[in-house]
This record gives sequence, structure tokens and C-alpha cells, in this order.
Amino acid sequence: MPDPQLVLAARVQAALSAAFGPSYADADPVIRPSQFADLQANVALPLAKKLGRKPRDVADEIVKHLDTGDVVANVEVSGPGFINLTLSDAWIAGEAQRALEDERLAVPAADAPQKVVVEYSSPNVAKEMHVGHLRTTIVGDAIARILAFLGHDVVRDNHVGDWGTPFGMLIEHLLDLGEDAAARGDSSVSDLTAFYQAAREKFDGDEEFADRSRKRVVALQAGDPETLRLWNVLVDVSKKYFNAVYERLGVTLTDDDIRGESFYNDLLAPTVQELEEKGIAVVSDGALCAFPPGFKGRDGEPLPVIIRKSDGGYNYSTTDLATIRYRVDTEHVDRMIYVVGAPQSLHFQMVFAVARMAGWLNDEVKAEHAQIGNVLGTDGKILRTRAGGTVKLAELLDEAVERAGAVFDEIQHDEPFDDETREAIVQDVAIGAVKYADLSVARDSEYVFDFDRMISFNGKTGPYLQYAAARIRSIFRKGGVSVEDATGPITLGHPAERALALELLGLGAVLKQAGDTAEPHRLASYVYAVADAYTSFYENCPVLKAPDEATKASRLALCAATLRTLETGLHLLGVPTPERM
Repeated sequence: MPDPQLVLAARVQAALSAAFGPSYADADPVIRPSQFADLQANVALPLAKKLGRKPRDVADEIVKHLDTGDVVANVEVSGPGFINLTLSDAWIAGEAQRALEDERLAVPAADAPQKVVVEYSSPNVAKEMHVGHLRTTIVGDAIARILAFLGHDVVRDNHVGDWGTPFGMLIEHLLDLGEDAAARGDSSVSDLTAFYQAAREKFDGDEEFADRSRKRVVALQAGDPETLRLWNVLVDVSKKYFNAVYERLGVTLTDDDIRGESFYNDLLAPTVQELEEKGIAVVSDGALCAFPPGFKGRDGEPLPVIIRKSDGGYNYSTTDLATIRYRVDTEHVDRMIYVVGAPQSLHFQMVFAVARMAGWLNDEVKAEHAQIGNVLGTDGKILRTRAGGTVKLAELLDEAVERAGAVFDEIQHDEPFDDETREAIVQDVAIGAVKYADLSVARDSEYVFDFDRMISFNGKTGPYLQYAAARIRSIFRKGGVSVEDATGPITLGHPAERALALELLGLGAVLKQAGDTAEPHRLASYVYAVADAYTSFYENCPVLKAPDEATKASRLALCAATLRTLETGLHLLGVPTPERM
């Protein structure tokens, strides 16, 4: 699906070359939206200084050499040298028709597919997921979906915290409760938060228990078979919990995508050894450190990345470096995207800098931190329970379903629903509302978690978009026509038809941009723009009661193209689309 901006950019660049010589063929044509046309080329203004001519004269020269073909219906120079470009209705209709007939909506696959690791969600074993995991999970999943659709080889990586000193106390607490408690799903184990808190309380208040826990850590790190078996019991209980949350959220992570910190345990020492051999890791105050250039503390002294602690232990930085090394040497990835909270920014900057010093990252292999902003309450502070505790993700979703059900029952529906159908729709509305509210905001920005706003069926919300798709399906049901049989041809008469068809042509460019920047909010905004354009079309252009059969066929085809665009965009965001609402 050609992006009109790219199509016009290519034609203006050809005109620049023809008018001023081949050296100007790569000049940015500065294509922007216009108040007076579909788009405008603003290149004449910066180019005039270089040529020593008046901008309007330069614009006239560009227009004289511009091959409009069947793409542009009207060209006009305005103001000091803006070139206003109005696209041909026939070209817009033809491209919309081509998208309708293509199974990918004419969205091209990537020219140079890459192997991309998307690391996201990353909860801790034996701990419940909280609201802080919401964004990393659903934003990461949307990034993975978009990149996979574009043809990249996507590796989903759930880098769970499943190793370290806390597991000594957790294993000992499991033994105190009785291992069979986990096997029978005893709430004392399956309630992960309570389990962890009870273990911590015993560790802090019972010296004998704390001593046993420390010895158990030594046994775990030494690979003691029985300790590893007990550790796996905790991991398995946690996986069941994670999977229940992922299934509810409609997230694509599976057990096969879990590669926790434990996976890299045997790679830590070789990684440290390589850094030492390359002269990157040096001893400082008893610890083994790397000092990437450009990072200094408040005192002006170089900031270290501690690779091995003075007691010989390893830390997050060691694991992250071993992970990068493994992905480069063994998985041969081209790009790594870390969907992690913004507070970890300095950590990743420094770890990536050390990895570049080691030669693991370079111009061909890149790593990036897709920063995630905080979720705030309506008071503008980090979202917490009334008691000031961390909000459990499962409880947040429960409340979303309850509130969505109340709102859903208040609105008027075209068709009656039985209880089972209503429950399924309400689940989709609740999850869609939560996910879209998050995904519609730039990932590095904070946003206010407001149930009343996000579950509304009006405005820039998930339910509004879901309802737009359901309303289109309702038209086909009432007309006794299948979406697949709505083949057009598409013609454009009313301005609302033209505006909708033109909006549909932007999907490919938006997906490429969202994939390149790892920013799903770009797709979220686009899907809303499509739904908004469709609402105007729906209000101004009767479909089933169109004035003639040709117009009806065209409008049904536009409805079909819109439905497929909405459902594709929402699917890539992980937002469900109920057939009826």
C-alpha cells in the first residue's frame, strides 16, 4: 500500500533533479499535510537560499517539471512558495481497491528482514505481577506483533527473574509448608504475594530459618540436584500463574519464550573472562568493573559498571552482558529491544556502552531501551491501593471487567445477548479498554489510569474502536452480504468517502514507522483516525440504502476495507474485536 506522502516525495524529487540537476535528486521534498490540499511540498523555501533565487520562483520551476501522472489531480503554488498537491480521486479509489483485494491490505513486507529479540514482561518467579508489569507486557507484545507482521524474525524473550539469593528462603519456606502444598494448589503457595511475604517475614525474624536459607542459596548456585528440583517446583507454580494472566490479556508469550536469569548462569564466568582478556574489566576497590567513556557521577569521577562484586558474586549487569553476548554469538540477532521501565535508562545506556566496547554491539547489531513510563492514579501519583500497596495486575483486570459490564449494560444494543455472549463481550471490552488506554500513549510517557475514561464508548478509547468494527459487521449482517463478497469496485463521490479511502492508504507507512521506532502508539493513533473517518462516512453516506446499486457496492467495499484495516490494526495492538456489541 503506497503511502501518498512517499509517492509524492518520489515525484517531487524527480522534478528537483530535472529542474536543478541530479545533485538535488536526494533533497528532502518536505512533504507535509496542508490546509488547502491533501499535502504540500515545502522544499522550495530551504532550496531557494542554496540557489540564490526567490522561493516562489523555485516552486514554479519544480511544478513545471513535476510529473503528476494519474496520482495528482491539481497542483497550486501558494504563499511564499508552498506547493499544494491534491490527489486524484481515481488514484485514491484504485489504491483502496488494491488494498481490499490483497490479503495483507497491500502492506509490503520489510525489504531487509531482521532477526529481532523483543524482551518484555519479565516478572519475578514467586511474585505476583503488579500494575508495573502491565505496560512492559502489552507494549512489548504489540511491538513483537507489529515486527512479525512486517516480516521480521521475532524472538519473544520473557527474561524472568528466577535466580538469586531470595530463592534460598523461598525453597526453605516451601519445605516448611510441605512440598505437596504446591502439587495440590494450596493457596499458601499459589498466592504468590502471600507466599513471598511469609518467607521474607520468617527470614527477617527467625535466625535458624535465615541460616538454612543462606545454605540453600549455596546449594542452589552449586547445582545441587534436590535443590534444583525444589526450585523448579516454584518456577512451575509461577509459570501457571503467568500463563493465566497472559491468556487473560491476550498476550502471545508462552513457556517457550521464558528464558530467565538462570539460563545465563553458566555464561557469566566466560563473559567476565572475555571482558578481562580484552582489557575492559579492571579491578576497582576490590570489585571487577568496566568504565565506559562519557559516564560520570556528580563528583565528576567515572561511573563504573560493576561486573563482579568484591565478594565474587555477579549482578544484573553481568547477566545483561552475558545475555547480549549470547544473543550475538549464538542467536545471531540484528536488533534487541528491551521493553523496560524508564528508571533503568542509565543502567542500559552503560551496559550497551560496555557491550560496544567488547564489540558485541556495532553498526550491524543494535540494542535499544524501549523506555516505559509509569502508570499513575487519578491523583497524579504512581498507582497504588488505598492502603498504599502495589496494585496486583489480576485485581486490576477484575475491576476492569466489573466496570465494563456496568457500562455495557447501560448502553443500547442493536441485538439481544444471552448471558454467555454478554460475558465474553464484556471480557473483550474490559481488556481492550485497558490495553488501548495504555497503547494510545507514547510508551515513555506517564499516563493516568482512569477506568471511567478508558471504558467509555466515546472518544479515543478501546470500546469506541471495538464498537466501530462491530457496527460495520452489523451492516453486513443486516444486508445479508458477507464481508468477503464486498468487492466493489470502489468509487468516490462524497467527501466523506474520499476522506475515509485516503485514511486507509496510511496503514503501511504507519506500521513501518511503529516498527522502526518500537512505538505502538503510532498505530493506536492511526486506528483511531480510521474509526473517526468511518464515523463521518457512516453518518453521511447511506450504505444499504445507497441511491443505486453501484454506489451501494462501492460503499460496502469501503466498509469491508475499513473493517479489515481496523481489525488488523487492533489485532497487532493485541486488542480483541468482538463480532457484536
